[in-house]
Amino acid sequence: MPTKKVDFRTAAGHLLSARLELPDGPVRAYALYAHCYTCGKDVIAARRISATLASHGIGVLRFDFTGLGASEGDFADTNFSSNVQELVAAAGHLRQVYAAPRLLIGHSLGGTAALAAAGLIPEVKAVATIASPSEPRFLMEMLGERAGTIAEQGEAQVMLAGREFTLRSQLLDDLTQHGLEDKIRHLNRALLVMHSPIDSAVDVSHAMRIFQLARHPKSFVSLDHMDHLLTNRNDGAYVAGVIAAWSMRYLQSE
Repeated sequence: MPTKKVDFRTAAGHLLSARLELPDGPVRAYALYAHCYTCGKDVIAARRISATLASHGIGVLRFDFTGLGASEGDFADTNFSSNVQELVAAAGHLRQVYAAPRLLIGHSLGGTAALAAAGLIPEVKAVATIASPSEPRFLMEMLGERAGTIAEQGEAQVMLAGREFTLRSQLLDDLTQHGLEDKIRHLNRALLVMHSPIDSAVDVSHAMRIFQLARHPKSFVSLDHMDHLLTNRNDGAYVAGVIAAWSMRYLQSE
């Protein structure tokens, strides 16, 4: 299946690097994929999920957020708000060049951002979250004592997923300004919540919170025996297969 290299600019002027995974045949619909917080568009789960969805006729755009992978900008200047804005910019690029996305998929904090962005992309009919926190503030909990250091010193070096990143106090300030409860309650899109009961990074209680807040149509799928990053070779294909089957009724052309 063909993969196209795509670049688009954010409202802040950064050029973001993206890949568009396309089916061999006609495109039934387009989807937008948001990766986990410090991952990138080429992380194993993103590649496998995108490729499998393409085999089901869904074109998938995945991209590196600012300061990650091949995208421009400084990661230290980013926050949850900028992630949401970049999802909206990616949707705008799809709308202008191909067709607006009707499906949003987000992994980990990318799923949290997808929930926040859905209401800003009118064409979206369905949202799927994978191992996602129910609130952006979860990132502060994950930082632990380092959050206090960042607040006191203005910035600090933090190890995340085995890599060192500079995080600044503006990130913490931004996280405290977001509450997703009302956005989830008034999502007005079909919702699929996927989570593993043994996820050691984001507890499954976050998935239950998202599911409880959301209104129907909503579905929950337990990702038994899967880790947070879906590192097993077959996990990404399984997740994508479920999303493809579930989303079919919501992606039909009007």
